[in-house]
Amino acid sequence: MHLAKRVSKLQPSATLALSRQAQQLAQSGQDVIDLSIGQPDFTTPRVIKDAAISAINDGSASFYTPANGLPALREAISQHIYQQNGVTYSPDQIAVTNGAKYALASVFNLILNAGDNVLIPVPYWVSYVEQVRLAEGEPILVPSQSGFKVTVDELEAARTDKTRAIILNSPQNPTGVVYSKQELTLIGNWAVQHQILIIADDIYRDLVYNGTNFTSMISIDPTITANTILISGVSKTYAMTGWRIGYVAGPAKFMQTFSAYLSHTTGNPATVSQYAAIAAYTVDQGIVETMRQAFETRLNRLYPLIAAIPGFELDEKPTGAFYLFPKIKRTVELLNYATTDDFAAALLAETGVAIVPGRAFGMPEYARISYAKDLESLEEAAKRMQAFVTKTMI
Repeated sequence: MHLAKRVSKLQPSATLALSRQAQQLAQSGQDVIDLSIGQPDFTTPRVIKDAAISAINDGSASFYTPANGLPALREAISQHIYQQNGVTYSPDQIAVTNGAKYALASVFNLILNAGDNVLIPVPYWVSYVEQVRLAEGEPILVPSQSGFKVTVDELEAARTDKTRAIILNSPQNPTGVVYSKQELTLIGNWAVQHQILIIADDIYRDLVYNGTNFTSMISIDPTITANTILISGVSKTYAMTGWRIGYVAGPAKFMQTFSAYLSHTTGNPATVSQYAAIAAYTVDQGIVETMRQAFETRLNRLYPLIAAIPGFELDEKPTGAFYLFPKIKRTVELLNYATTDDFAAALLAETGVAIVPGRAFGMPEYARISYAKDLESLEEAAKRMQAFVTKTMI
């Protein structure tokens, strides 16, 4: 069968592949603690589920919606963005998508011609690179020299005359770092100066810890806002990964084209999920704070346990998302494994603990550990990792 050249080197998602492997081991009877996937362990709050059930029972969920989403949902998102950032987007400047992942892939398809490039800070979420390639663009990886955050100087060194966009994820997957307002302002002004579109992936924006303040790129000043495409959704904040609702917000002209694109590629996101998302954005947001506090407790408990594992190196404690990203090169060497992939495979086989090798994020000497699990499971996973490393070293 003939396949397009753009998919000839396509790599599957490493995080999803590991999660499937962990699930298969669990189904075979092994005691598995899956710390590989970025998915809250909470179930969707009752009030959101009830809204979906009501939409099913009264028939509202039975029909198509506009391709860019229910007007009531786009209005709810507009109000939510304003409440959080003080920035006004009309409902026509917002489009609802089948998850934030599809929102990102669609943006790349709309802004890139063959050979155009996108600056991607390293480490990066696993799908950014493949999505740019699928849009026939060229990902330009920009390593950060310290703290997992890129600087204007590093971006400028990577810029070419074909650079069309930069993607910034804050809080960041896989490290949990959060860019400050000052850091974002410098990058935002640089991007405006060079007419480089900013794609702000704010999917983890509500999950920040220990007094950290979050700033969105869209909130800095109107000029930067006009040069930014905002990506977000309900998956992480409201424990709704399975509902598949994300959104894009941006300048009116771009969003007009974006909505037309959706009309030919997906029709509309699942109607019942849209009614659930309306509830998520309009109910008492205390449900978000309850989950945020739980993640903060887990971070504060797990961080010292992981830091105590021989050879694991952790920089400053993460301030957002729900991941730790230790450098495990020394551990891998001490245990005589060739790569972090080999170490992770052995760890899963012998202890049932699943983590993601850093190669998937552009940093093969590291590993990502999700703490989107209950505290008891996290403590047990840390105990197993500690025992595995210590025993293997002897």
